[in-house]
Amino acid sequence: MTTRFAPSPTGHLHLGHLLNAIYVWRLARHAGGQVRLRIEDHDRERSRPEFERAILDDLEWLGFAPDLPAIAAFRAGPCGGRQSDHPERYAAALACLDRDLRVYGCDCSRAEILRRTGALADARSGRGGDAPREARPAAPGDTAELRYDGFCRTRGLRPGSGVGTRVRLDPGVETFDDGMLGPQQQEPMAQCGDVLVRDRRGNWTYQFAVTVDDLVEDVTDVIRGRDLLTSTGRQIQLARLLGRSAPPAFLHHPLILGADGEKLSKSRGDTALRELRAAGLSPAEAIARAEAAASSV
Repeated sequence: MTTRFAPSPTGHLHLGHLLNAIYVWRLARHAGGQVRLRIEDHDRERSRPEFERAILDDLEWLGFAPDLPAIAAFRAGPCGGRQSDHPERYAAALACLDRDLRVYGCDCSRAEILRRTGALADARSGRGGDAPREARPAAPGDTAELRYDGFCRTRGLRPGSGVGTRVRLDPGVETFDDGMLGPQQQEPMAQCGDVLVRDRRGNWTYQFAVTVDDLVEDVTDVIRGRDLLTSTGRQIQLARLLGRSAPPAFLHHPLILGADGEKLSKSRGDTALRELRAAGLSPAEAIARAEAAASSV
């Protein structure tokens, strides 16, 4: 078993991240497996070195030691666990899809897509859960996500400056057996349409980067919160297009919700682990607080 803990250095870790770390390390240790640490800094505009340093400090304080790469490797400089240190990995994967005539340029903005389609796709297509926050419309709590309508499929745009990159998906239902939620069915084309893999600013997207990383790093088990449940079908299809013969196993655990029913987030300023540490909590007390706050969704 190989799994991963994969925070983004766009803010400080909070109790929601801690709950994910608890699941990841406990399940890996119970199975005699290993945990990879992956710093997902594909968003180069929001990622900050100071947030990465804080993530490493929090993990050391909590006693969550990754098997590879070691925390010291991240502090030493370029590291295989940091997405920004191996852009050639994603370029090679995209070239593979391009050879299969799956890739096309897209200059559509979110507003333009919404204006053309006039509606949002149901994020619960099949048996999905809440849409990942980066795919959701602005309205808080809305469970719909914007479905791309394929407008640029035949326009002949080449990816480049000001033009994003999409990968053409096939219609069909993806099935998987979630380790906590049981049998699931999702139809990626109905949920999101062709997947954006690189945005108009040149950033690799979450959906593409994690799919490539999980393939290259031989991740066998993906353990994450239920807010990412609807990402699963499209990632399974992307991985298959890239040559993965069998998808990893998936387990989507409950979330910690705030008083307003929304999941905790960095952008809302929810209490960071470093603040709990400064308040005098021990690692054991922080872990107990995260476990007690976990809520089913």
